[in-house]
Amino acid sequence: MTEQAEEIRGTVHGSAPVPLSVLDLVTVGAGHTASDALATSVRIARLAEARGFERYWVAEHHSMPGVASSSPAVILAYLAARTERIRLGSGGVMLPNHAPLVIAEQFGTLEA
Repeated sequence: MTEQAEEIRGTVHGSAPVPLSVLDLVTVGAGHTASDALATSVRIARLAEARGFERYWVAEHHSMPGVASSSPAVILAYLAARTERIRLGSGGVMLPNHAPLVIAEQFGTLEA
């Protein structure tokens, strides 16, 4: 692969020429645990940060054994403690499942 191609992919200088993001469902692979999935998400977030990705998103999903992202606010706090610069956000919050004020307060606290 040429140096120019590596630059386009954001791997040489640590920044991509266009804003790139990751959407993580915190998937739990066969034979693995939710803890394993969170550790993998941390590794992915750190790699994305090192490669110049702008944002890292997590989505909320429930009642799915293969997905460990039932609480985006908790996962984002976990990732924030383990990353330095990448912007973190929720790719979806199921508002019918939560009191909107609680969600606003949780994400307001995370923003601080």
